[in-house]
Amino acid sequence: MCKHQGGLFIKDIEDLDGRSVRCTKHNWKLDVSTMKYINPPGSFCQDELVVEKNEENGLLFLELNPPNPWDSEPRSPEDLAFGEVQITYLTHACMDLRLGDKRMVFDPWLIGPAFARGWWLLHEPPSDWLERLYQADLIYISHMHSDHLSYPTLKKVAGRRPDIPIYVGNTERPVFWNLKRSGVQLTNINVVPFGIWQQVDKNLRFMILMDGVHPEMDTCIIVEYKGHKILNTVDCTRPNGGRLPMKVDLMMSDFAGGASGFPMTFSGGKFTEEWKAQFIKTERKKLLNYKARLVKDLQPRIYCPFAGYFVESHPSDKYIKETNIKNDPNELNNLIKKNSDVLTWTPRPGATLDLGRMLKDPTDRKGIIEPPEGTKIYKDSWDFGPYLRILNAAVGDEIFRHSCWIKEYFTWAGFKDYNLVVRMIETDEDFNPFPGGYDYLVDFLDLSFPKERPSREHPYEEGSVLNPPNTSASTASPTPKIHRSCPDLAQLPPTLPSFRFTRVNHLLDIITWISKSLIRSRVDVIRHVVKHGLLWDDLYIGFQTRLQRDPDVYHHLFWNHFQIKLPLTPPNWKSFLMYCG
Repeated sequence: MCKHQGGLFIKDIEDLDGRSVRCTKHNWKLDVSTMKYINPPGSFCQDELVVEKNEENGLLFLELNPPNPWDSEPRSPEDLAFGEVQITYLTHACMDLRLGDKRMVFDPWLIGPAFARGWWLLHEPPSDWLERLYQADLIYISHMHSDHLSYPTLKKVAGRRPDIPIYVGNTERPVFWNLKRSGVQLTNINVVPFGIWQQVDKNLRFMILMDGVHPEMDTCIIVEYKGHKILNTVDCTRPNGGRLPMKVDLMMSDFAGGASGFPMTFSGGKFTEEWKAQFIKTERKKLLNYKARLVKDLQPRIYCPFAGYFVESHPSDKYIKETNIKNDPNELNNLIKKNSDVLTWTPRPGATLDLGRMLKDPTDRKGIIEPPEGTKIYKDSWDFGPYLRILNAAVGDEIFRHSCWIKEYFTWAGFKDYNLVVRMIETDEDFNPFPGGYDYLVDFLDLSFPKERPSREHPYEEGSVLNPPNTSASTASPTPKIHRSCPDLAQLPPTLPSFRFTRVNHLLDIITWISKSLIRSRVDVIRHVVKHGLLWDDLYIGFQTRLQRDPDVYHHLFWNHFQIKLPLTPPNWKSFLMYCG
């Protein structure tokens, strides 16, 4: 299986030497003679079998089967009283668990956007969501993405309970790496090791496990109460490397897909609307089948699809909303029921599952209590204004009056010694060049900023940044029209290679050439990201860029650095302004 996202390898018919295989999921290519990926270059190394020989020089065949950490100090399930264990769905990936006299909350994202302004809540949270969070004895946050670690939500909680216990895994990049800059006052964050039971009381314990594909940031959790296990795999691509407990009482996982800029924000070459639609349809089906197979293999008593209930609701992201078709949880649950005896639960905001009742009698009508009739399920309005104003504030910042901010930022970012040239162009809301904005090249081989493209052979990316609406900056253009479709490629210079677009953030448009690639990003988002030293997930996962690339090569090292490995502290802009002054 491919180490990226678990796809199966097949023979690469384009390789006449027979040294490479191709992944059926994303067409990644692996050179089996070196166990390194050819496309994308510089990414993972595939695990390799180790040959061991005995005293007679014969081969030894060993199957490594380490003990499962959750089997340490095993506990037999005890009978549960009705109402003793209740799981209430709030929204997206947020669950409120009542476990005896303790309350535990998963991943509270209840207000505001995620990924700058690209994601908004699909479901209307229950009216008592904030009181539920106040009453929690502990909160688990799976990873640093803003649809799980929501600073606007936690700011509300910290207003009354700054000392609420929050638990996270000991990931390579700390989950709360940006806590100080967020301004949220939380004083009781606990970083725990992987694979070790954390005892809450005599009946309740939990264990955090890492993801096998993204161990530097993703985690999942097992919660056990009186011997009954609840497994939450959250967003993990391959939770715990594929080794998970079987026959848990309740399993929940993501299901929807669409949490990436690929391929919706790409264009040029093969990236026609027809190709994208077919790719999305195929990928969503693959994801459904994978989740159904995983549930069948693990045989939980009950399965719940969650962590996929978001929508691209801002009017300027209408194209993404219409293109980024997501899986239907009911379709997944029907597929599961067709192939197994697992019970399924499609949650609605405020619905509560009584685990004791469901385990005793799945037909008990009180096993799942739905929200009262007339309860609003889907959001039909979002408060864009306060969050867009935060982004817009960066556009006129004094930092960007000095062109040397470019060198300062990319020197701080620390990515170099890589044969890639990137062109960045600030743009308006419609991905047109921002009047008075910056248009520059970055050569990552020596971290220089040439006036023209180098003459050597090199991959090339070009980017642009968008102008925010209603900005007061002196260089701002009139309020732009709402973006409703892909940019017109005919407007681009005829000498540029073909592109594919990756959306990054609402007010930034970067045009970046990677191997003849173009990235465009809206200006308020890119400047907000630059000013605060934020990760580029706000750009890419937030659908706020457009990208084209030729040849079709994904530069893993470049994107991995800017999405995960940027410095933990932001650029020292105060010192920079003193120096420039």
